Amino acid sequence: MIYRAWLFGAVSACALGFAAHAETITIATVNNGNMIRIQKLTDDFTKDLPDIDLEWVTLEENVLRQRVTTNIATKGGQYDVMTIGNYEVPIWGKQGWLMALDDMSGDYDKADLLPAIAGGLSMDDKLYGAPFYGESAMVTYRTDLAEKVGIDMSDQPTWGENMTFITAMSNSYGARWFDMDWKPQFDSPEWKATLTDYLDMMKNYGSPGSSSNGFNENLALFQQGKCGMWIDATVAASFVTDKNDSTVADSVGFAQFPNNDGVDNHGNWLWSWNLAIPASTKKADAAKAFVAWATSKRYTELVASKAGPPRLRARAPRFTRTPTIRRPRRSRR
Repeated sequence: MIYRAWLFGAVSACALGFAAHAETITIATVNNGNMIRIQKLTDDFTKDLPDIDLEWVTLEENVLRQRVTTNIATKGGQYDVMTIGNYEVPIWGKQGWLMALDDMSGDYDKADLLPAIAGGLSMDDKLYGAPFYGESAMVTYRTDLAEKVGIDMSDQPTWGENMTFITAMSNSYGARWFDMDWKPQFDSPEWKATLTDYLDMMKNYGSPGSSSNGFNENLALFQQGKCGMWIDATVAASFVTDKNDSTVADSVGFAQFPNNDGVDNHGNWLWSWNLAIPASTKKADAAKAFVAWATSKRYTELVASKAGPPRLRARAPRFTRTPTIRRPRRSRR
């Protein structure tokens, strides 16, 4: 088939001609900005691989996690490609629930993946998830509001889904879930300080209904000028500084994930959204062809080329491959 030739680099699609009937693969994905963007480029994919049709199932993050977990564990076969995190990939790969991706085409260039990203998606030196984009966490804040109240934001301040930050914040306070004997440590002074400070901040300064706010809800608040400070994924930078979407694009600064006084640990995470193929799929070749296309350097260049001015090229998914690393921009004051 055409997509098999494209995937393994054997011959060109033009030399083979078109398949009689397109094969449809179903992709379960999260409703984050980068995932919405790739769906708008479906036509570019079908130009390369006209015998594959893409059916997108776009879900909120919590719903996505529930559905793909149920589907993969029961071998339901509902999806041919899944968007999952680097937490699930090695666990599901070990269970035999995911297909290994070591036979991707030479153009995919697995060796170019950042070791920290690829290592979290591998088991026994086999890749089980292809990273779409990687991220850590940082503080995003309004420089104009900080200046108005006389705050000089430090590059290393002290002290998403909303509760994501309980663990990250506790880590920056020096808290641990368990000791070396697996005894729970949730009654420790560090955990008490974490929860006390967290609840105080949310009660006094959090947005209404903050417990139900995830990444997209908080992003919208910040872009609309209704949020002065936000701690979340570094991938948000390209969205809050985009003048097409953000009303405060000219008044955005960044700082490192906070730490607690006296604790030399910022607690920020390493995360990636990845495309994986369930072992139950009946359309493995087509699924691999899509994954190879969507996570390739070629796709990143495609997004950048369509973004327009250089300042908008940060829209391209990044921080999975060596060339995507850039020197961090200093906070604007």
